[in-house]
Amino acid sequence: MRLYDYPVAPNCRRVRIFLAEKGISVPSQTIDLTAQEQLSPGYRAVNPRCTVPALQLDNGTLITEVLAIWRYFEEAEPQRPLLGRDPQGKALVTMWERRMELDGFLPGMEAVGNFLRGLRSRALTGPRDYEQIPALVERGKLRLADFFFDLDEHLSRSLFVAGAEFTAADITGFVTLDFIAGRLKLPVMDNHIHLRRWFESVAARPSVQLCAA
Repeated sequence: MRLYDYPVAPNCRRVRIFLAEKGISVPSQTIDLTAQEQLSPGYRAVNPRCTVPALQLDNGTLITEVLAIWRYFEEAEPQRPLLGRDPQGKALVTMWERRMELDGFLPGMEAVGNFLRGLRSRALTGPRDYEQIPALVERGKLRLADFFFDLDEHLSRSLFVAGAEFTAADITGFVTLDFIAGRLKLPVMDNHIHLRRWFESVAARPSVQLCAA
């Protein structure tokens, strides 16, 4: 088994925090995105989508996409569940994790991909080149401001994103905020007191400390 990884990539960090929470160790191989190693013939032969993370099982099967990799390890190691304990819990974690992606992670990646100079012709991940659209940066920032406000309000009523326990929804939410704070200079504002409380509590978790960006 091998995990194709790039430590500072947010999707890779989501997987590494998940594994650390479960106490699972997987051999990894770094694919250097800054050197565009994901586009090399060698890695294309492994993963034609040219993305990380990617998990190659012992039998050669390749699993890509964060949620699919999470699901594999959740089923393989059901102790300390991060995708919900029962039907209701699983549905709520899925719902909130999806909201973290749609309302926070994707707008953040859209803004970053269309902002950083090093991504001028690589605004979207994958095997094809796409030029940046500067207008999407401002729209992304507006969407992120709404995300901050909505998540702060929700966390005024909930200890963690999906309820009383730390779950995969918290991983996606935290990685989103931490990544955009560094790339877009959009830190959690002091007036988002519930969001800040949650952010600081997640940042202090051993799994997050171990998997710093």
